[in-house]
Amino acid sequence: MRTVPDAALARPAGPGVTGRPPAREAPALSSAAMQDGSKKAILAAFLANAAIAVAKFVGFLLTGAASMLAEAVHSSADAGNQGLLFLGGARARKTATPEHPFGYGRERYFWSFVVALVLFTLGGVFALYEGIQKLRDPHEIESATVAFVILTLAIIVEAFSFRTAIKESLHVKGKESWWQFIRRSKSPELPVVLLEDLGALLGLVFAVVGLGAAEITGNPRFDAVGSIAIGTLLVIIAVILVIEMKGLLIGEGASPAALASITKAMESTDRVRKVIHLKTQHIGPDELLVGAKLAFDATLDLPALTEAINEVEHRVRQAVPAARVIYIEPDIDRPVVT
Repeated sequence: MRTVPDAALARPAGPGVTGRPPAREAPALSSAAMQDGSKKAILAAFLANAAIAVAKFVGFLLTGAASMLAEAVHSSADAGNQGLLFLGGARARKTATPEHPFGYGRERYFWSFVVALVLFTLGGVFALYEGIQKLRDPHEIESATVAFVILTLAIIVEAFSFRTAIKESLHVKGKESWWQFIRRSKSPELPVVLLEDLGALLGLVFAVVGLGAAEITGNPRFDAVGSIAIGTLLVIIAVILVIEMKGLLIGEGASPAALASITKAMESTDRVRKVIHLKTQHIGPDELLVGAKLAFDATLDLPALTEAINEVEHRVRQAVPAARVIYIEPDIDRPVVT
């Protein structure tokens, strides 16, 4: 039973919706801080990968090591990926249009998905190809000392980038484990940078081990094995990112904690008798669409019902600032017929 005009039911966030200023300015600062943390992590990763890529290419030209070339392409792909993350963040801030009435928040999900594909192809597949080629046709490694110096410096720089990503993630991770944070985070940039930096560090270790084994044994095929190990690692990371970004692109609902907060906020309103039906979907990392069917006090007239809806929206936005767009439909709580 719909007793309130549609115009009264759809309440996007903004001044004048409830007759009060929106009570979410302080949490919005927290959201801005989260985005600032993501930018710091992306920038640190970009600068590190760009510098490391140049050094690794020089190292490959001097040594001819397959693992060095694989790592050079990997770092180049990572630097390009950070550029794509910046692009996604910029495009997500575009103003909503009639064709895209909920805005462009999902651009951040799309470009993170592209990052995963780039990591898979330019990073993982190329490293596997190069390793297999050098395994079939091994070449002697020249100037191995130069390669070890470059890889050592790269590990130091990459560790700094990884430390920055961890530090910024700790602000938003809460009590979740790192795996839970990567799986459940609605903000894609930090999980992407974390996994890329982890892959870069492990890849550098594989490169050092492969080169070291090749030098000790005199068998350059160990260098090729290091390249194959790097490629396998990058493919695994890329697949994890593809799966996670696919879920966000399709549309994921609010977290259990956010759902509980929304339900509590609705039920705490005096004139709400029951939350009959509730659905949510993230239309961006910091934007949540909420649709609910509520049972209100049956004695309310139209003005009182409208005020009650306004009060529900106000309480929901206080509890969950990401709830930017809310649709509420009043209905009768009918008993289920069995």
